[in-house]
Amino acid sequence: MLHIVVCIKQVPDSREIRIDPKNNTLIRQGVPSIVNFYDMHGLEEALRIKDEQGARITVVTMGPPPAEKGLKECISLGADDAVLVTDRGFAGADTLATSYVVARTIRKIAETWGPVDIVFCGKQTLDGDTGQVGPGVACRLDLEQLTYVNQVVKVDEENRKVRVHRLLEDGIEVVETSMPVLITALKELNKVRRASLPGMIRAARYKPTVWTTADFPDLERAKIGLKGSPTIVAKTWVPEIKAVKTQMITCDSPEAGAAQLADQLLTKDMQTVLDWA
Repeated sequence: MLHIVVCIKQVPDSREIRIDPKNNTLIRQGVPSIVNFYDMHGLEEALRIKDEQGARITVVTMGPPPAEKGLKECISLGADDAVLVTDRGFAGADTLATSYVVARTIRKIAETWGPVDIVFCGKQTLDGDTGQVGPGVACRLDLEQLTYVNQVVKVDEENRKVRVHRLLEDGIEVVETSMPVLITALKELNKVRRASLPGMIRAARYKPTVWTTADFPDLERAKIGLKGSPTIVAKTWVPEIKAVKTQMITCDSPEAGAAQLADQLLTKDMQTVLDWA
């Protein structure tokens, strides 16, 4: 049976995000957290594979204890196991340090529950927006990687092959590679299902496996948290809100309105020409 790992992250709900005007940083206090929606599409694809041909799904996240809520949501949808990696030593990690810890976690999951065939990640997170963690994990684990996937065409467990469509700027690329493989999911990949009542009941009773730095005795402390994060934020700022002038056109008929609009556009174009002159 296939063993699929899905990496998720709890992020601030983008609909509720606010910026501190004094220091231009994200205000997290009082802002509800959600599972990064690109990650949810990765989970949905893992669940689809499980429904079609059978698979064991382990969900993993690195974060503070409240991140357990996101893992329970994944359990309610049909994931089998969940792992929360939490420790103050992991705090302040950038994408380099995060990928190191997540990769070590996946390696430990393979040792605990069996070899991992497919790893799903979202293409990026809503808060970091870098798209670096998935490829970073793949490099550390020496996995084949398929990024920006908008369709998983076939998962051939017998021949250990995966075929996907990758969405590129100039078209669709069809790629086939060998397992184990890491896939980063786009929102076009699928439509995320709703949790069933039995799933919600199971999730309410479920306790995720919790690992801290003590569970990784050979972890290199210089590679985790702030110490392992070479990224430096030199400056942050809030984009200026530009005023937009509007004008209402009132008329008695569509034809009259079209004529007024044409006059306005012509006047605007002429003014642009004069400004350039």
